[in-house]
Amino acid sequence: MIDEKFRKVVAYNENGIEGIRRTGVKILEMRDRYVKLMMPLKGNVNHVNIMYAGSLFSLGEMTGGVIFFAAFDYMNYHIVAKEVNIRFRRPAVTDVTVTAEISEEAVRNIAEEMTEKGKADIILDLELKDAKPEVVALVHGVWQGTRNPEGFIVPW
Repeated sequence: MIDEKFRKVVAYNENGIEGIRRTGVKILEMRDRYVKLMMPLKGNVNHVNIMYAGSLFSLGEMTGGVIFFAAFDYMNYHIVAKEVNIRFRRPAVTDVTVTAEISEEAVRNIAEEMTEKGKADIILDLELKDAKPEVVALVHGVWQGTRNPEGFIVPW
């Protein structure tokens, strides 16, 4: 389920960035501080009939941005990836999902730091799972929330 207040955010994140749009990734759920995304196998298969590694990486990297929009003031702050690492555990031969959730306390602490310093790091550890659901990849990333510069236009 997508909370109504996030519909434009979802539409932009699924379709507004050409490289992401081509993957067919879908945001299945988005509510305050929680997201679930899915990368379809169709269109993301490599030369040995498993999900392309770049598609799995894109799913993990994108999740950091989407959870930011579900938890923070995206009208005044934006998010960029600082560092994202992936460890592939097993081949993915089905659609792959990932969930991310951030606690109220973590949101409060990060938001305070963004207010005080103009930026703050958000660290996430994510599990990408196939339909079984077995973990196919582990993602560790650091994203940075930063105050929007004057004149910044939110794209949705």
